[in-house]
Amino acid sequence: MNRNRILPASLAVALALAVAPAVAATGDVSKVNGSISVDDGEQAGALETVNGSINIGDRARVGSAETVNGSIKVGDTVNTGTLETVNGSIRTGRNLTAKGDLSTVNGSVFVDRGGNVGGGVETVNGSIGLVDTDLGGGIETVNGDVTVGVDSHVRGGIHYEKPRTQWVSIGERKIPRVVIGPNARVDGALTFEREVVLYVHGTARTGAITGAKAIRYDTPAPPEK
Repeated sequence: MNRNRILPASLAVALALAVAPAVAATGDVSKVNGSISVDDGEQAGALETVNGSINIGDRARVGSAETVNGSIKVGDTVNTGTLETVNGSIRTGRNLTAKGDLSTVNGSVFVDRGGNVGGGVETVNGSIGLVDTDLGGGIETVNGDVTVGVDSHVRGGIHYEKPRTQWVSIGERKIPRVVIGPNARVDGALTFEREVVLYVHGTARTGAITGAKAIRYDTPAPPEK
């Protein structure tokens, strides 16, 4: 996972936006302190803030959305590029079309039914959930639970990175739970550099699994423990 891309980029945004206008002529929206909202059906360019959330309404089209301290909430049938935050969650409605990655450091990522994401999904300390979603890239995390839900397709595998020293106390609190649900498919390798509990539905398909033993289940949902 390339967190060196996430964190320095966010710091650069904070410095650059300190002298940037609130709204650029191209339709970009840039703030340091404050939330950004795009109404239903509206169009905008890049949405960037440092301390604030980003809310994108139904049927909106935006270039990208990035914040440092805040969550990103996306409505139904939205067309966007990259969605990125550091301290916050990313939650999208149905029928998302995203051309880039969905990434956060401390926060969860959830994509509802009909999602089509061109890139991958990355977290460090946050869960990842997909429902009937096509993911062009892979899933990368350290400490988060992962659910590749019913009818989802992950084309770039799953990678759990071994926790670094500064994350050891967080990683030792619980063992991550990984679920590959009914009719889900994960192409490529599933590589686990740390202990996880891995459940794979009998109708699911996966690539080679390294570092974990798959537990098969045939019920609609996996065992609670």
